[in-house]
Amino acid sequence: MQFTAKEISLLLNGSLEGNPEVKVFQLAKIEEAQEGALSFLANPKYEPFIYTTNASVVIVNEDLVLDKPITATLIRVKNAYSSFSVLLEKYNSIKLYKSGIEQPSFIDPTAKIGKDVYIGAFAYIGVGASVGDNTKIYPHCYIGDDVKIGNNSSIQSGVKIYHDCIIGNNVNIHANTVIGSDGFGFAPQTDGSFSKVSQIGNVIVEDNVEIGANTCIDRATMGSTIIKKGVKLDNLIQIAHNAEIGENTVIASQTGISGSAKIGESCIVGGQVGIVGHITLAKGTQIQAKSGINKSIEQEGKKWGGAPATTFNNYMRSQVVIQRLPDMEKKIEELQKALEKLQSKSS
Repeated sequence: MQFTAKEISLLLNGSLEGNPEVKVFQLAKIEEAQEGALSFLANPKYEPFIYTTNASVVIVNEDLVLDKPITATLIRVKNAYSSFSVLLEKYNSIKLYKSGIEQPSFIDPTAKIGKDVYIGAFAYIGVGASVGDNTKIYPHCYIGDDVKIGNNSSIQSGVKIYHDCIIGNNVNIHANTVIGSDGFGFAPQTDGSFSKVSQIGNVIVEDNVEIGANTCIDRATMGSTIIKKGVKLDNLIQIAHNAEIGENTVIASQTGISGSAKIGESCIVGGQVGIVGHITLAKGTQIQAKSGINKSIEQEGKKWGGAPATTFNNYMRSQVVIQRLPDMEKKIEELQKALEKLQSKSS
């Protein structure tokens, strides 16, 4: 794939400085780029590389002031980082483009398949399922009975979506994720054993959601486990039955969310966070990595950390105190010895 600087500039609605006909055929970091590469400069830390890079074309912010001559053709835009991300997405869509139905694969006769769909080899699409236009189902996927998948979605290799689950438009689910497995529901019996409680609900994943690899989202006992619009989930996350993740919330790897927890919109949850069930987190809540949340958070836009979690300022103060504990122990021992001497003299 080759593009001229002029073509890229038109795509990004940028302004050109240099040779508009220079061609690029690869993307590269500015400090590593060679001739024929397209790069970008957004972080001032990397500004010195603009004068030494071998990249043929560099995307820069429109307000960048150059101190000396450069060899690369520049494309000036309002936000170089965002513009480069647009190109990365475009590149990826071209690179990963597939179409048609590969064999062997199984599509039940009752399933509804949209236009321009890709279905990879060894995929299974069950009874009454529907797949929207321009959606891609990669090899070795399992799409259960009555599953509904919207338009322009991407279901990567090895994903399993159990029966009755609903996936929206523009959803990207990465490899080996499981959606709609049974919630962890067991009723204790008088003899000390546990009896399984049937999980008859489903999972709803709304539009513009991205779910990382090897993440598990359990179906509801009754009703729905809901992942709302714009949510971004990392790899290796567990979301239990009847949980609800609010719009545009971001959750990092190895976080576990227990049953019926409700996470508000625009929250940020760090890696390895544990959240107990049946609590609510307010809009805009931010949680430090490795924290444990054991009660509802009602104040919006607050930062929290620790296990059990406290406000972020208290958590940071606690960390400072912990670092000082050895010195404090030494001083306590010294005070104790001094006190013993005083007591000895007084007696």
